[in-house]
Amino acid sequence: MTSAPPSSDSRTFGRALSDIRNGFKQPELWGHLAWQDIKQRYRRSVLGPLWITISMGITALGLGLLYSQLFGASVGTFLPYITTGFIVWNFILGCLTDGTDTFIANEGLIKHLPAPLSVYALRTVWRQCIMFVHNMVIYFIVVAIFWNDITAPNYTMTEGGMSHPGLNWDALLAIPGFALLAINAGWVVLLFGIASTRFRDIPQVVSSLINLLFFMTPIVWTTDILKDKFGGTADWRDYVAELNPLYHFIQVVRAPLIGNSVSWHHYAIVGGITVVGWALALVVMRNYRARVSYWV
Repeated sequence: MTSAPPSSDSRTFGRALSDIRNGFKQPELWGHLAWQDIKQRYRRSVLGPLWITISMGITALGLGLLYSQLFGASVGTFLPYITTGFIVWNFILGCLTDGTDTFIANEGLIKHLPAPLSVYALRTVWRQCIMFVHNMVIYFIVVAIFWNDITAPNYTMTEGGMSHPGLNWDALLAIPGFALLAINAGWVVLLFGIASTRFRDIPQVVSSLINLLFFMTPIVWTTDILKDKFGGTADWRDYVAELNPLYHFIQVVRAPLIGNSVSWHHYAIVGGITVVGWALALVVMRNYRARVSYWV
């Protein structure tokens, strides 16, 4: 009587979770790789990584001045709004675009370095976190310039728009907000990274949708503008922002930093997406983690 072949445990949630745990236990590896990515990008540059901050500052300044005039908003409150939104958006954008290329770009390391797959995802997320910190220099400069405008109680960004309490100690809520954003970046990079190794059209699809997502998300425009233009008849237009998950991710970080109140529903939606997103990522890790080295 022949015995049944031993069952493989390579496709189990335990192995997937173990991969993620082991990845977090190697911060020296993915931290070093992330920092080397940034140094390599700006190698032989006079200013080095400061170019990240300079390019972000120029873009935010140009967009802020332009759209404040187009929408009839005060520069003193609208420029901090756009600057902060653009900084958060740049983090999300980097995680989406670099996330699709995470495992493809690390083909050599994956085939020759016996490291958990999550190390390469953490490398991508940590690199974006470093760039986010660089870009926050622009935020502090803008806040210092327009301090009186965004600390004024009940200030508005557009005439007749929603009033905001002004910048105060609630700005510290941006810290857990960014933590939520970074946690979600983890599953986004894992999910899109693994899918892109199998279907190489995904990076092109994501890149082609980025510009649409940017303009559909309240970054250079505010939800007040819809109410100003359409009043009580905005109806379905009110949902343009609310049905956009990126809006809620941006709000949990941006709103505290510019003295806006954060509605509880932003946290609820972000929390729900976090649970669903990581559940999907674990399923993909369970089923296809072992195949990545062959697909790349």
